Amino acid sequence: MRTSTAEAMEICSIEVTVSLLGGCWKLTIIQKLLEGTLRFGELRREVGYVTDRVLTRQLRELEADGIIHREVYPQVPPKVEYSLTPLGESLRDMVAMMDAWGQHWAKEQGVGAAVPA
Repeated sequence: MRTSTAEAMEICSIEVTVSLLGGCWKLTIIQKLLEGTLRFGELRREVGYVTDRVLTRQLRELEADGIIHREVYPQVPPKVEYSLTPLGESLRDMVAMMDAWGQHWAKEQGVGAAVPA
């Protein structure tokens, strides 16, 4: 468990959730992996304007927190696949609700629809 998550546990469960899922691109990564297993390059293309460094850091944190699984295949060139763990899969409804709320907010603001997932 990451230190920030352990510290959040001393505050409240909402802070634990923010510690686990807050940060650049984490929810988008989870949303894309809800569609199925992806390799690093595929995930980078799906997520959008993320740098390799940031994507790697977010994937490592999600893996350390038990949200995603990283499978490394011993071959040349190296092949690495990312998928959700059962704990990560349990986020499906929450991610869908957040996506729907974002779409609703964008409509209410009159700025057009947010990019659908």
